[in-house]
Amino acid sequence: MSYPMYRIWILLLLGGFTVPGVHYVRGITIYAPKEVEAVNGTDVRLKCTFSSSHPISLKSVAVSWNFRPLNSGQEESVFYYQEAPYPPQDGRFKGHAVWSGDIFKGDASITLQGVPPTFNGTYICQVRNRPDVHGSNGETVLKVVDKAAISEIGILAVAVGAACGIILVLLAIFVVVRYCMRRNKDTDLEMQSREQEWKDPTVCSPGEAAHLYVAAKVIEVDSSDGEESEESSGDDEEDEEGEEEDDDDDDDDDDDDDDDDD
Repeated sequence: MSYPMYRIWILLLLGGFTVPGVHYVRGITIYAPKEVEAVNGTDVRLKCTFSSSHPISLKSVAVSWNFRPLNSGQEESVFYYQEAPYPPQDGRFKGHAVWSGDIFKGDASITLQGVPPTFNGTYICQVRNRPDVHGSNGETVLKVVDKAAISEIGILAVAVGAACGIILVLLAIFVVVRYCMRRNKDTDLEMQSREQEWKDPTVCSPGEAAHLYVAAKVIEVDSSDGEESEESSGDDEEDEEGEEEDDDDDDDDDDDDDDDDD
């Protein structure tokens, strides 16, 4: 009796998982920056993180750092960690490499203190967590420079700061222009009102109005005195005319008496 092929494949797969002494694991994954820059004589942290499908413990995790010079010479041991850090006891990295990671957080980083130009090269981070012992290593190129180069973040920060400064300057100019325009407008309105007051003779201040009122009163008083004096002068003329008539009558009487005497 023959069995279908797909059943045979299923049985083989199931049987493979049950073979004693065989462990099926996934490769460990390591993350490291491609390039790091450090100023001569300063400290630099070489970051290396990892992830594993197997539980992490002090006994199962082993971390090793190696160095390959720029001229692609022989690799040198930089640092080793398993249950405890093991810094180098000789070579160029003696007294420079210190542990700065935490394996329970998936961090296998180290720090190089007081880096000289001879530390230029490629640093290789290798992490193994048994049974996860397969996977690629992390490689970081270290460049030791005399001066700190302006990074992209620095350039972006300078650009943003310059843009904010330009905006503030433009805003200040706008506010000053608005203030000057408003001030000039108020001045023009004040000048126009003054011109209208100067052109219109009926417009005057309260103080001037009081002086005009007093002057009008004085004129009325003077005009009333003049009328009284004119009336009195008319009466005097009538009296004088009456006296002249009396004199004429007296003269006529004298003439009549003379005629009688003759």
